[in-house]
Amino acid sequence: MDRVDTCLIAIRRILRATELYGRELKQTSGITAVQFRVLQIISERSHATAKEISVRMRVSQATVTSLVDKLVRQGMVVREKSEQDRRQTNIHITPKGRQTLDEAPDPLQQRFVRKFDAMEDWEQSMLVSSLERVAAMLDAEDLDASPVLDTGELKRTLDH
Repeated sequence: MDRVDTCLIAIRRILRATELYGRELKQTSGITAVQFRVLQIISERSHATAKEISVRMRVSQATVTSLVDKLVRQGMVVREKSEQDRRQTNIHITPKGRQTLDEAPDPLQQRFVRKFDAMEDWEQSMLVSSLERVAAMLDAEDLDASPVLDTGELKRTLDH
């Protein structure tokens, strides 16, 4: 097998791993990896604003609104007007949302973060450089992307 095939197989394995994890999360928890990340951000302080979430995830507030709407419908978060600033709406995690976080399978990206953090600094730099190069080779360096390992919902949300 030549290097081109080896590279393409590695890329396909990464895509498959994210697909399979996304399916497992959806089946066991009823939410997508992107919704899971929103819940994680909210749970850090028990509440967050759409702006805080959009900054952390590097997506538009409209995208966050769509994601939060889905979580509200599922009873995992609620919106409440801020008592300090009535113009601001806080998004609070519910007991159901907290339970979902507790019972969900180990997030794929947290596994990645643990293993990445264990690498030497030079290895991290080399990996980042290589992945950025792959993105450029696929003409994907300018695509809007959040630091969430998921293949579907975020793109669909950004398209609408």
